[in-house]
Amino acid sequence: MVQVRENVRPSLDEDVTRIESWLSSVHETLGYQDEQMTLIAKACELAQQYGRETAALCGHSAYYQGVMMADILIELHVDHETFAAAIIYPLYYYGAVSCEVIETELSSAALVRIVTGVKRMEAMQTIRRGQDMASMDRLRKMLLSMVEDVRIVLVKLAERAFALRVIKEEAEPVRKQIALDVQEIYAPLANRLGVGQLKWEMEDLAFRYLEKETYKRIAKLLDERRLDRERYIRDVINELESALANAHIEGEVSGRVKHIYSIWRKMHKKSLAYDEIYDVRALRIMVGEVKDCYAALGIVHSLWKHIPREFDDYIATPKENGYRSIHTAVVGPEGKTVEVQIRTFNMHEEAELGVAAHWRYKEGVKHDASYESKINWLRQLLDWQEEVADANDAIEDLKAQVVDDRVYIFTPKGDVMDLPRGATPLDFAYHVHTEVGHRCKGAKVGGVIVPLTYELKTGDRVEVLTAKNGQPSRDWLSSHLGYLKTTRARNKAASWFKQLRREDNIIEGRALLEREAERLGIENIDYGRLTERYKMHSVDDIFIGVACGELRPLQLLNYLQPSIDKKEELMPVAHAVSLLQKEAQLGEVVVAGVDNLMTHMARCCKPVPGDQVVGYITMGRGISVHRQNCSNVAFEHVEKSRLVEVQWGDVECQSYPVDICIWSTELDHTTKALMMLLSGEKISVQSLNVQREKKGQPAVVLVTLKVESLTILGRLLDKIQQLTSVMEVTRKR
Repeated sequence: MVQVRENVRPSLDEDVTRIESWLSSVHETLGYQDEQMTLIAKACELAQQYGRETAALCGHSAYYQGVMMADILIELHVDHETFAAAIIYPLYYYGAVSCEVIETELSSAALVRIVTGVKRMEAMQTIRRGQDMASMDRLRKMLLSMVEDVRIVLVKLAERAFALRVIKEEAEPVRKQIALDVQEIYAPLANRLGVGQLKWEMEDLAFRYLEKETYKRIAKLLDERRLDRERYIRDVINELESALANAHIEGEVSGRVKHIYSIWRKMHKKSLAYDEIYDVRALRIMVGEVKDCYAALGIVHSLWKHIPREFDDYIATPKENGYRSIHTAVVGPEGKTVEVQIRTFNMHEEAELGVAAHWRYKEGVKHDASYESKINWLRQLLDWQEEVADANDAIEDLKAQVVDDRVYIFTPKGDVMDLPRGATPLDFAYHVHTEVGHRCKGAKVGGVIVPLTYELKTGDRVEVLTAKNGQPSRDWLSSHLGYLKTTRARNKAASWFKQLRREDNIIEGRALLEREAERLGIENIDYGRLTERYKMHSVDDIFIGVACGELRPLQLLNYLQPSIDKKEELMPVAHAVSLLQKEAQLGEVVVAGVDNLMTHMARCCKPVPGDQVVGYITMGRGISVHRQNCSNVAFEHVEKSRLVEVQWGDVECQSYPVDICIWSTELDHTTKALMMLLSGEKISVQSLNVQREKKGQPAVVLVTLKVESLTILGRLLDKIQQLTSVMEVTRKR
């Protein structure tokens, strides 16, 4: 049988001494267990003890505010911890009790987490007055708290709803500021949660304070026609319930209250007059199953002519916040327009309670929202951040730093963490714990193994794989390899190496530096210049710096390149320099002492910017530029008088061929991975040849690439070395 449903919200008198009666009503309405009611009763006692003399909003006590906030949450059917947290939050906010007192008196760490999270939400109001780093940090922590526990948001919304109810006697600037915060921040958040109960009230009350005259005008029009409208709705309900009963569809039909703010918004958005707003006369049909929704829709459309442009099927295509319902508008009796919503009882509960309906606590079961629920909630929060930023340009930059420049990721247990955008699984491992980072051997994202250089994305669920006796790799400290993007993680890894024996670091650092020099074809490292440049006491300190990641081999070698002294036997050109005391820049290199000569890069050694080079005057082809350690200019038969000093000139946006040798254990894998790497790095390949050795011996891949500098070459060699099937890679001499 179809019934008209009337909702009567339980309320609390101003006289909070009637607390026992109120608690009995709470127990009956929400069905809490006895031990849960014990926690709520203790929260009330704590509030009475510390809050009666503590001033809160608009002259009310913190005790009264807390009880009224909890009363607001009755309609959302929140769990007992949320309810108790609402009662004690004003005490914590106004400094009447500390976290220690709450945990000691109530024996609940959850309450401490909720009330501290609610206070963090003040960040959304304070950032209007400043965009400093402290504001960004507060906003970031607030988001983390909100993602981790949605109950924090529900308590905050109750606190703002209470503020709107009691600020009537406050000064106008205070009323408008509170109302503006609600309209731009908290009502959109309630909408994202899908909490219709609080959303409508907050929007209407905020609108009343911000647009007082408009609010009064619409309210007056509604009131003038209230009796006629109620009579009309009763007649329509009678006709509709009879038709539903004849079709054997069980459910409930009710007249639906239309809120002033939504009426104004539709008038404003569509440039309509009051009489043109269809859904001032509104009905809601609630049924048991989805199929009954569509059956009821058919009956509505058979009774009255529907308006096609006003039809929306949010069951087939739910809104972003999860809202589901069928909306239609029809031309009802007397030619008047009526909007009808059709939904199941479950859909109605979701629409009224929103995310709270999905985060319910069960008796004896620890609350642990599913990963999917948290992901959806996280996305709603980030969308809300976008919405808030659009409404207030003053926080756009701050929002970008907190949301756009951070990624929010989940542990296997569902805990949320935030890291800078670009962070890797290895950064995440060190963020979890230093030892987890040290022993990390791999990672899974969404259950799939990924490289340690994988760039984490918001919503990723990350699992770190560890080795029992694992330890960091020195490669992790090379920034261009992409293992660690955060300074915090890099410092932790570097600290591990610093704790090794000094002698071990000296040996390892020397080996790393000499290996890099050999790979790049560089000889004669001037350690004296390095110790002077980096203000080290000895060359051993240079080696220790390299071993611990404080100094990078490529960084040191690049510093030496422009100024390393040429071999004496290669540079007997003092007489030539004395003849012409000027330099002519001929494109890629600057030739000292010789004017107006062509230059070209020698094919035998293929120098690139950053190499130590020497020029050789050829017969008819100008100056051939060689690397200084090229065997073709070091032979005894070379005419030393034809060697001239050259240095790199303007080489921006130019690339040069260079030969590299790769020793591989799996040729097919190496060539495929190599080409993918070079393509990703946008490196041009001029040639690729393979020299197959005897069976069981590694194959040698000879590649000619085009690079812009020695720095780029060094980074590229490092990345090639990381390929699993590559034994060694060097530059060909």
